Amino acid sequence: MRLVYMGTPRFAVPPLDALVAAGHQVLAVYTQPDRPKGRGQELAAPPVKEAALRHGLSVYQPERIRRPESVEQLRGLRADAMVVVGYGQLIPQTIIDLAPLGIINVHASLLPKYRGAGPIQWAIANGEAVTGVTTMRIDAGLDTGDMLLKRETPIGPQETAIELSGRLAEMGAALLVETLDGLARGSLTPVPQNDAEATLAPLLRKEDGLIDWRRPAREIDCRIRGFLPWPGCYSTFRGHALRIWSARPAALPFSAPPGTLFANEGRLFAACEDQSALELIEVQSEGRKKLTGSVFLNGQRLQENEKLG
Repeated sequence: MRLVYMGTPRFAVPPLDALVAAGHQVLAVYTQPDRPKGRGQELAAPPVKEAALRHGLSVYQPERIRRPESVEQLRGLRADAMVVVGYGQLIPQTIIDLAPLGIINVHASLLPKYRGAGPIQWAIANGEAVTGVTTMRIDAGLDTGDMLLKRETPIGPQETAIELSGRLAEMGAALLVETLDGLARGSLTPVPQNDAEATLAPLLRKEDGLIDWRRPAREIDCRIRGFLPWPGCYSTFRGHALRIWSARPAALPFSAPPGTLFANEGRLFAACEDQSALELIEVQSEGRKKLTGSVFLNGQRLQENEKLG
């Protein structure tokens, strides 16, 4: 099949690799422009660009895909279908109308749940036990198009967004190839989404990572795992930011005001709501290196009833 591929992040690399391996003709790859990155703010290529160049594919990086010159360029490619995976720009109707088989999207949730930019992160943060991937034919809405195929998978009890993203990317890659095969055979029946069952997974903000110790330990743990690597979860300790890199709910109950720090057998804990507690496994003080909770505890003299936040 003659395809145009649009994608940007690491999540979008396995689907592109799978299309090439399956023998599809990828006419062009569209991705976001190179952006400054790191302390030196040097321009860095998106992961999809690096993958496309590795395959010897043509790469285009327009600032706005909806501009007339980009639309005409896409029209001239005469693709049978287009594939969008985390591209980072809304696709206008003028482009949606170009491909006879439509524009196929790989979305990292079981639609209509978790429409939006952060489906993996919010599924973990909200304590979901199951998630998956959905292929759909996009329309002008936000992840509202007709569904084609779905695959589901359990979320591990300590799985992070980084780990789940890697698994779902591979699942999505296989499902995309299966979807395109079905479209070519005419064997797929698009299924409209039930908008009444829809939930949103909005773009993450820095403030989403601020820990509210008035939540139960299990809820806080879910947010810590879900918000890796960004925005991360954080609190304050003695007036300075303290990032919590990893944690786990403790088996022992602890009756104290939420946020109260305490030690038990050389391990660091914080009291949460409902007499629950969270073991702080890995933390990082502002401007310092990441430390295990035990090492952090050894470097501090906790005062009685000292609190985070």
